[in-house]
Amino acid sequence: MELPGASLQKACRLLVVFCVLHLSAVLFYYLAGSSMRSLQGNPEPSPRGLAPLRRETPTTLRPANVSKPCPDPSPLLVGLLRIEFSQTVNMKKVEEENPYVRKGGRYTPKDCIALQKVAIIIPFRNRDEHLKYWLYYLHPILQRQQLDYGIYVINQGGDETFNRAKLLNVGFVEALKEYDYNCFVFSDVDLIPMDDRNIYKCYEQPRHLSVSMDKFGFRLPYNQYFGGVSALSKVQFEKINGFPNNYWGWGGEDDDIYNRLVFKGMGISRPDANIGKCRMIHHNRDNKNEPNPQRFNKIAHTKETMNSDGLNSLSYSVLNTERFPLYTKITVEVGSPKS
Repeated sequence: MELPGASLQKACRLLVVFCVLHLSAVLFYYLAGSSMRSLQGNPEPSPRGLAPLRRETPTTLRPANVSKPCPDPSPLLVGLLRIEFSQTVNMKKVEEENPYVRKGGRYTPKDCIALQKVAIIIPFRNRDEHLKYWLYYLHPILQRQQLDYGIYVINQGGDETFNRAKLLNVGFVEALKEYDYNCFVFSDVDLIPMDDRNIYKCYEQPRHLSVSMDKFGFRLPYNQYFGGVSALSKVQFEKINGFPNNYWGWGGEDDDIYNRLVFKGMGISRPDANIGKCRMIHHNRDNKNEPNPQRFNKIAHTKETMNSDGLNSLSYSVLNTERFPLYTKITVEVGSPKS
């Protein structure tokens, strides 16, 4: 006959033996795992904080058959960016930091199919330093937005009065000769977005992207303002007959474009004021780009002129096309106010 408590003692001994075996097994697997990790090498911890320029390693290869669409929104976006113009830009370094941008400023996502094919059109003359900043900041942003894009700098040759809107029409026509773009972003060379969630793509309604410029105290100067950076689909652009060709000098063409959109029954979409913030590179007004004294009279007659002044009346001559590593520069002759 067992003494009182003998059964309890046996149970306790068994429990102790079980615990020892369990701890031994845990210790064995822990030591084995540590040895394996030491052989493989410890991975570097992920960087912390904002990373304005997220780069891809040049050794990454694009899969042979990519069939999935890129996610919307892109998982690569980082949000608010620090934009400054105090340091000079080394273009060779910018090229090295964007190894997937093809000659002429073309880029296609490597692991998914972009939702839109975007041509970015920049009207240009004598702004080389501004263009360096634009390329430095925008290429990484556009790649994180996972766009299939191309950069077209439309340079007005000669020394006649500058015609921004006509150069944008030229960019639309010339870009389509190279690729079947379905979206067009028209951007001044001195405007840089401060948040990469401000996507340079097209929407159901024409998109005004530069809604909060530091120049205007990060406020919209007036509700009808459509200047700076805007995006229109190919269908939207053709519906309004493109932009006007007869605005020589500074001012007025943006309001004419806004009127065209309204007369064709379209509205304006915008990001919110925080995401739509932009910084402008400050500069003096260019020569041959003085305020257009006729702009207010022309704006008042948009409805009568828009069907005859635009894509269907565009006349220009291509003087030279240069394909640089980060952009395509097309120099054109667009006439003069007298022609």
